[in-house]
Amino acid sequence: MSADRCRVQVQQAAFNPGQLQDLLPPSGAVVTFTGNVRDLSAAGSVHALQLEHYPGMTERSLQAIASEATARWSLRAAHILHRVGRIEAGEAIVWVGVCADHRGEAFAACEFIMDALKTRAPFWKKEHGAQDARWVEARDSDISRAERWQLTRTGDAGTGPCR
Repeated sequence: MSADRCRVQVQQAAFNPGQLQDLLPPSGAVVTFTGNVRDLSAAGSVHALQLEHYPGMTERSLQAIASEATARWSLRAAHILHRVGRIEAGEAIVWVGVCADHRGEAFAACEFIMDALKTRAPFWKKEHGAQDARWVEARDSDISRAERWQLTRTGDAGTGPCR
């Protein structure tokens, strides 16, 4: 098994999604997702998002998520890059890339990883608007999306081929 099968990275610097995709191994199906900071939330306009985390703990959590996805869908690779610090509206905040033999596995795994990141990863988010700043909690819709994966769960988080 390649040491790069599950790769996670937490950084402040901006990233280029195309360069990250080039790091993925050749596969029958490659699915990537790039998430950007939205300029509008339910609370109003957003100029920037401040993400805080605990170094070490965050990387272990992301590694467990990537490993679980790899085990569930027999992925060739699962890579996660998540930014921290102040990120302006419109800038990329997260990138996920997965490789599998078939598209169904790749799409499902990418969606699972994003749902897990939104609800299980230890990030604390603060939206900065024109007039104020406010801490952000996981939305009910994010929690509902993540709960559906529990119905077909095959193993505990933190187990799998990348541990």
